[in-house]
Amino acid sequence: MERAVTVGLDGSPESLAAARWAADEAERLGLTLRLLHAWPLLVPEPTHIPAEMDQNYWARRIVHNARAELQVHHPGLEIVGDLVADDAQDALLQAASESEMLVVGSRGLELVESYFLGDISMSVVARAKRPVVLVRAETREEGPAPASGAAGGVVVALKLHGPCDDLLEFAFGTAAARHVPLRAVHGHSLPVHAYVPWGVDHDVTDGITQDAQKHLSQALRPWREKFPGVEVADRVELDSPAKALVRSAKGAGLLVVGRRKHRPALAPRLGPVAQAAIHHARCPVAVVPHD
Repeated sequence: MERAVTVGLDGSPESLAAARWAADEAERLGLTLRLLHAWPLLVPEPTHIPAEMDQNYWARRIVHNARAELQVHHPGLEIVGDLVADDAQDALLQAASESEMLVVGSRGLELVESYFLGDISMSVVARAKRPVVLVRAETREEGPAPASGAAGGVVVALKLHGPCDDLLEFAFGTAAARHVPLRAVHGHSLPVHAYVPWGVDHDVTDGITQDAQKHLSQALRPWREKFPGVEVADRVELDSPAKALVRSAKGAGLLVVGRRKHRPALAPRLGPVAQAAIHHARCPVAVVPHD
């Protein structure tokens, strides 16, 4: 199957913003853009009937309108429309397994149930085999969100516990394709013994920072060598990983967070850092599954 960036469409402002972001990314990477709309009630392809009798009219219109808009701004981009008679969650998960990345819309600060196509977007993010990017629509109160291009660079969150090659490969590859800097951020909460009556024990905090900085540099070293053209900055913040990441994402063009493919049976499918990024970051958020 041809390599593609797939975007899920439901006609909402969020999904249209996702389609615009996906078109920019597909063009930048030289990939096909696939516009996917899934609806279980799609009927077999009608023949020789008026538009007003076509039960798939609105589904076709969602894809047609998005394709027409995107083709104007990306005349050289190969764009294919895909109507799927299936449950949206199942269709998106299948599309994710067949694509370089899946892009969906997000309503950011609202409840989990308010994401693209109801509550399925979060389930797709938590189960997809490939990276999923969530894109928010612009709002008048907030003004324009950071663009998908060079502005702001790429920010990646690192835990430094266990392998994270898939995460770093995606982050470095994206920064290289965009010709933008990469910022690697590690947040580390202070242990109880770091606190003293007058504040914090600087000997303890200095030791934590130096140790974390050492591990961060080691994790980045092979990727710096593989991508010598990417300008890299690394930072250790003595704060909760979620707070450090959201603060570091301000002004970013893309925020990249990881998701463990295999989590304990009773643990949430998404960790607190990924949850915080999805809910609070204004820029697009890429959730990358890794071992």
